Amino acid sequence: MSAPSSTTERGPGSTELVRLVAGREISTRLRDRNFIIGLGVTVLLLIGLMAFQMVMSSGGDERRLGIVGGSSALGPAVEAQGEAVGVDVTVVALDDEAAARAAVEAEEVDGALLAAGPGPELLVQDRSSTMEAVVNAAVAGIAVAEQLAEAGVDLAAVPELQVTPLSGDDGGEQEQVLVALIGVVLLYGLLIMFGQFIAQGVVEEKSSRVVELLLATMRPWQLLAGKIIGLGVLGLAQIVLIGVISVAGALAFDLVAVPGDLIGTVVSVVLWFVLGYAFYAAVFAMAASLVSRQEDLGSVLTPMILLLVAGFFVGIQAASDPAGTMAVVTSYVPGLSPLVMPVRQAAGEVAVWEIAVAVVIMLVAIVAAVRIGGRIYAGALLRTSGKTTLREALRAERG
Repeated sequence: MSAPSSTTERGPGSTELVRLVAGREISTRLRDRNFIIGLGVTVLLLIGLMAFQMVMSSGGDERRLGIVGGSSALGPAVEAQGEAVGVDVTVVALDDEAAARAAVEAEEVDGALLAAGPGPELLVQDRSSTMEAVVNAAVAGIAVAEQLAEAGVDLAAVPELQVTPLSGDDGGEQEQVLVALIGVVLLYGLLIMFGQFIAQGVVEEKSSRVVELLLATMRPWQLLAGKIIGLGVLGLAQIVLIGVISVAGALAFDLVAVPGDLIGTVVSVVLWFVLGYAFYAAVFAMAASLVSRQEDLGSVLTPMILLLVAGFFVGIQAASDPAGTMAVVTSYVPGLSPLVMPVRQAAGEVAVWEIAVAVVIMLVAIVAAVRIGGRIYAGALLRTSGKTTLREALRAERG
């Protein structure tokens, strides 16, 4: 009797099977023209939004003012006064009154200040209250400063005004909250989109009987894990790409004052996406495994979508009241916390321990969703006739 061969061919291991399923999911979506077009449109809209914001923020009132004579401090005073009221004033030195009149008539300047005579005179083609207010305030300020200096008053000893907002809002905080709100909108859209990708894929495989072939070579949990990981990597890459473009664009267009805080907010949104996706991916796959037709998906996905919608609206509301009872409570609720906690973090209303507690609760919920959802998924996957109840799926999995 011959000895058994030691070169028996072994099939792929669990890790390899999961990797193959994940790669299949990624390649399928990357070949989907609608997915690529959607990503491109999102990026273009984001860039367009930032460009529009730059134009709006830099598109304030711009004026050119010619000055004849006067002290060397007059030009900077006019520019500073214009900046204080949101008017970008460019000062141009002119030689004499004749040059000033010619420049105004040719519309080379919006006005010309004759400061060399006994009294200042502003020449304009048409009267402008904004220009008159800026020039008048600057001239008056220079005159008062000169009189005080002649009287021996030390202007350097005048204390500088410090502004302390009682709300604690320093401007940069508003930028972080705005970024977090944009992130919540993206989170909401991506979680629904990739959750439906998983659900549609599960139903397609059930209705076409492909799942029977797949389960001949792998276990249900390997198929589920591959789907979640593959689409998760794709979703993470998408939100990271959007985050990088957002940060780079915001810095390039000079839309933010505190780059470090902006990057921290974007990183927070990305990390909460990972937690939210892991939870909803398992739940969407579990729900989709209960039906065998695309027409029936709406009925089983509605509860999860309603939960996402609720989280979306609470997250938006948390921007105006991050310390409110609703925002605080929902920031610990699994499924809602990924859409609420980033906004509260950006608003500076969250202690480190609160974030840690929310993350731990979310991780526990993810483990429970994966284990329970995996059992239901395994028990319902091969039941391709009509709808399957949760009890039937759990009973089939135990059997």
